Amino acid sequence: MPQPEGAELEAVRARRKDLRDRYLQAPADRAPTTVQGVHHIALICKDVEETIRFYQEVLGFPLVELVENRDYAGSSHFFFDIGAGNLLGFFDFPGHDHPAFSETIGAVQHLALSTSPEEFEKAKARLDAAGIEYLGPDRGVDNSLYIRDPNGVGLEFYREELGRFEGEPLLG
Repeated sequence: MPQPEGAELEAVRARRKDLRDRYLQAPADRAPTTVQGVHHIALICKDVEETIRFYQEVLGFPLVELVENRDYAGSSHFFFDIGAGNLLGFFDFPGHDHPAFSETIGAVQHLALSTSPEEFEKAKARLDAAGIEYLGPDRGVDNSLYIRDPNGVGLEFYREELGRFEGEPLLG
């Protein structure tokens, strides 16, 4: 995808600065959030078993539930434990032909998953053993590696503590 350059790039950067100045609040000035956190993220898969095997066997995320979708007869709704009380959920929709992933408005660009340095290395080893290609940490970003699951969902293994970004605390 083409990146902005020259005057267009400077305008984008100026707009970002304006938004930061207008909306970003210091931790002491922030009102508390109105929710408890992410209960689950719900994504769509093309094959239930392939998705279960990838997340549980390759990535090590335990499958914790598999039920029929309450909104669509025959559809499965299933969940993986991704730590810190968070769940990653999937639906399938039998009979629907879903297009391949496309990076577009409304799509999930990627899910960034916090991991310890030890688990980061284990994830790399599991991906290597499974022959799954990834980007990073060899591309200059030594604390991240990026993959796509069998459904095209982008995942980032981010060697960083929850609530922090590039070493800086974002949450108070």
